[in-house]
Amino acid sequence: MLDALPDGALVVVDGLLATGVPVDRVGRLRLVVLAHMVFGVPGEREVLAAADAVITTSEWCKRHLAATYGVPATAAPPGVEPAPVTPPSVAGSRLLCVAAVVPHKGHDVLAGALAALPVGGWSCLCVGSLEREPGFAGEVRRTAPAGMRFAGPLVGADLEAAYADADLLVLPSRADSYGMVVTEALARGIPVLATTAQGLPDTLGRAPDGSRPGMLVPPGDPAALAAALRRWLSEPSARDALRSSALMRRTTLTGWPETATLASDVLSTVAMRESTSR
Repeated sequence: MLDALPDGALVVVDGLLATGVPVDRVGRLRLVVLAHMVFGVPGEREVLAAADAVITTSEWCKRHLAATYGVPATAAPPGVEPAPVTPPSVAGSRLLCVAAVVPHKGHDVLAGALAALPVGGWSCLCVGSLEREPGFAGEVRRTAPAGMRFAGPLVGADLEAAYADADLLVLPSRADSYGMVVTEALARGIPVLATTAQGLPDTLGRAPDGSRPGMLVPPGDPAALAAALRRWLSEPSARDALRSSALMRRTTLTGWPETATLASDVLSTVAMRESTSR
């Protein structure tokens, strides 16, 4: 496909595919890599270094690229659509996890944490594909405690309904460059319990008063996750403070037009630089 493009064509290649791009055959093209993660696989450094520009989907990935490969990049984090505020329940017991059921999203850790909580004091709806790693998903479902339900992927009105019936988003990822569901929850004023993995602390961010709109625990630690959940369920004042922070953080979120502007500025710069030099 790349060979069929004319000389000087401006091409955006997803970072998931970029390591398969033959570096010696793209010098005639204007190559921009859209990097989600740093995978550390053979050929990755060479492609990123040879690219005319790199756009990352998070500030964390931008920093990691610079530290790992010495490659400069521009971060264009995902935007989030405005959404109505979700009214909280009195007990705060409605937990929501939105992520494909795959190892790096940590559903096994979540199952272990929930199993340590009193039965009946909470419900947890897991929204996300069960087909990407069926063996892992099957084992998680087999060992999940009562109250942990798996809805599979939801979209549109069904996904909106899931957010509208949630008090706390839980994202127990072992690895996550950004975590779009974090800002999707915050856009509704829903606090977030996530891990300190990679870009998640950046995505959670802080409210204008400096407070965190949620809690962060180490990845892969069911005991720490259970302790945070116990605090959430047992301390109404803590829930109120986190929700207040989430509502303030909601006002600072940026939309997709900002993301598009950051990305298009990079593409325009590459196009201008190339056309001037030719």
